[in-house]
Amino acid sequence: MAADATRQPRVAVVSRAVLPLHGVGGLERSTRDLVRHLAAAGAEVTLITPPPRCEPLEAGGDPFASRRITIRHVPYITFPFANRRGTTVLDRSSAYLVWARRAGRLALSLVTDGQIDVVHSQGAAALGYAKARAAGTARAPLVLNPHGLEEFGATGGSLPPVKRLGYAPLRRAVRACARAADCVIATDHALEPVIVRHLDVSPGRVRTVPNGIDLQEASAFAGPADGAILRRRHRIAPAELVLLSVGRLEANKGFDLVPAALARALAQAPSLAALGWRWVLVGAGPLRGSIEAAVETHGLDTHVVLTGRVDERELHAWYEAASVFLHPTRYEGSSIVTLEAMSHRKPVIATRAGGLPDKVRPDVNGWLVDPGDVPGLAAAITDAAGHTGRLGKMGARSRDIVEREFGWTAVAAAQLAVYAELLGWG
Repeated sequence: MAADATRQPRVAVVSRAVLPLHGVGGLERSTRDLVRHLAAAGAEVTLITPPPRCEPLEAGGDPFASRRITIRHVPYITFPFANRRGTTVLDRSSAYLVWARRAGRLALSLVTDGQIDVVHSQGAAALGYAKARAAGTARAPLVLNPHGLEEFGATGGSLPPVKRLGYAPLRRAVRACARAADCVIATDHALEPVIVRHLDVSPGRVRTVPNGIDLQEASAFAGPADGAILRRRHRIAPAELVLLSVGRLEANKGFDLVPAALARALAQAPSLAALGWRWVLVGAGPLRGSIEAAVETHGLDTHVVLTGRVDERELHAWYEAASVFLHPTRYEGSSIVTLEAMSHRKPVIATRAGGLPDKVRPDVNGWLVDPGDVPGLAAAITDAAGHTGRLGKMGARSRDIVEREFGWTAVAAAQLAVYAELLGWG
């Protein structure tokens, strides 16, 4: 059902984090873009989120500088030893849920006052509203976007026993939100059965609306000349194969597997060494020391660049400098970084985790291997290195896929259509 162009909804988007107020991450970026593109499409949006932890403005200005966007802050009190991103198991199963009850109650008050037509919860962030909706005291529909479902081990196998126990309160909260929700969003078709299974919702209540990417923004950050500058700065020859990985350096991203895969590829295909290659890893996190040790163990030191955290312009310049995007993740949600790489016309080597199969199509724009499959990663790297002549065509297909299916104009329209359906607007 298409949204009525003369009647746009008033939406409360509730999220524990948003770019640029709370740092950079998949949730943060997704929330920012959802809010501003809904507003650009005509919706009135109230963003309910914690007070800023970072500089409130991006280099390009305030992303929420629209008369259609209102921000309401709900204080978030966590533990002194919790990390600043609010992503520890302890924080997400305690302080986050306290905040989510309060944030949801604020959404309820706005609905009760007649200011909001629909509540959109990013994860369990609107828990307080979900409880009211379940009790029949909240009249506006509730939309739940559960994101990656890491707390269920949903996209990467079972969790370690201690972590599974620690996440138990969060799992209960997410399921409570799912039971109360009028609609649960899957960000990829590949995630629909995962949501049905872990959240115990009927398939009829699931709607697929992908996470999107702002193609104009991605192109504005960097172009081919910026990639060439980075290559020269790091003494990378124009013909060298650059494998680029981006993400937080933690176990779930699988970056620790890459050194062994590279060593195996070099042993199987000496032509890779003759071609010349680099693995560039952009990101910071607790696994950096282990990755560096693995690189040294396999004798790859001179071929690996660990950049640490970089700003948006340098990140996008690296996308331009790359030959192939390598995403060896053990589990994943929708993966915005993969879309970003594809927007810069890069083929992708990725795992069959989360929503990646919706984006990476074997023999079309990349390669898919099973999570944790080092021989599979090595084989994909070897194939890419042995057929460099087709990488440009595969990259062009990546861009085409993003333009048709994942641009924010299309995504915002799809989300508005879901709201219209729930509100009975035709």
